[in-house]
Amino acid sequence: MSSYMSAPPGPSESQRDFSDLFDELEDLDDHVEDDEARQQLREVKEMATDMQPEGTFGRVIYGFDANDLAEALLGSLLFGIPMAVEGGTNEAGEFLAGHLPLLVGSLASTVVIVYGLLYVAQFQDVRVADPILGVIPRRLVGVLGASTVTATLLLTAWGRISWTDPMLAASTVAVALLPMAIGAALGDILPGS
Repeated sequence: MSSYMSAPPGPSESQRDFSDLFDELEDLDDHVEDDEARQQLREVKEMATDMQPEGTFGRVIYGFDANDLAEALLGSLLFGIPMAVEGGTNEAGEFLAGHLPLLVGSLASTVVIVYGLLYVAQFQDVRVADPILGVIPRRLVGVLGASTVTATLLLTAWGRISWTDPMLAASTVAVALLPMAIGAALGDILPGS
């Protein structure tokens, strides 16, 4: 085989190309100051996201839309239903209700773990699009919000919590929130859209 011929690019090289493309577009985004041009650049990023080859792993994920929210809700439910029927969830909620620093630590840990799954663990190349207040990733807020709403509604609807004692109810939701938020994050990013 001559030196100028090479094998066709494999999936990892193809994916690296999309990741490199997004790196270049994000670098360009730092230099664009016109709002109209910035909007066009955002549309190009969304178009590039849609043009990626199908697959579960190795995709660049950009933006957070209704499909992502639905995936997060489904993942939250899949991980949350066992938490709603398990009596240990209520016991742990009672414990946390009496130990405010541990409750705060549990909630902070949930946020850190979900952030790590989305942006650090690199299951996918997840990019931040249009952060809230310029710094808070929409995907993080969407995943945590979806799992919080799901945990609250599921535990309330199934009679696992009563809001006559709001601290106890909120603590029980916080216990269920950790696995549900993990499920929401994985449900969102693993389908690869």
